[in-house]
Amino acid sequence: MAEHLARISPVTDLGMIALRGDLAAIADAAGMAAPDRTGIATDGPRSLAWMSPDEALLILPAPQTPEAVEALTLALDGQHALVADVSDARAVFDVIGPGAADVIAKLAPVDAAAMPQGHLRRTRMAQVATAIWRIEGGFRVIGFRSTGDYLGLILRNAAIAGSGLAPR
Repeated sequence: MAEHLARISPVTDLGMIALRGDLAAIADAAGMAAPDRTGIATDGPRSLAWMSPDEALLILPAPQTPEAVEALTLALDGQHALVADVSDARAVFDVIGPGAADVIAKLAPVDAAAMPQGHLRRTRMAQVATAIWRIEGGFRVIGFRSTGDYLGLILRNAAIAGSGLAPR
């Protein structure tokens, strides 16, 4: 049996709401601190991720998503804003273990070992658009559901020690 650098686990219990507009207004409507540029602000089970100068991603427990969409839509009424539930359009994986940074480094031009807590990195993993940030014991990776099977496969392959994919 091959030795693994990290454990790759799909995450299926998350809701995700894409928000576009004024980030301060979005953070206020979400009841969270606005994330720094390329940051992710976490408050309990909810996180607000900076995706671009006018876009954030609210990540929360899946059962809270419909109520949050309704509350955010009401809170942002009258403003130039978009609130969209994108939960079904995303695939999420946790990369956990002592070699988690090496797994990320095999697939993306990211010095994952140097990524600070609270920093979100948008990048590509083997040409798949992803967002990556630190979680307890490793990293969380989000990609599009349409590439989810492939993303899971490349993460699992990169997690095999001696797989021939050299860390960068």
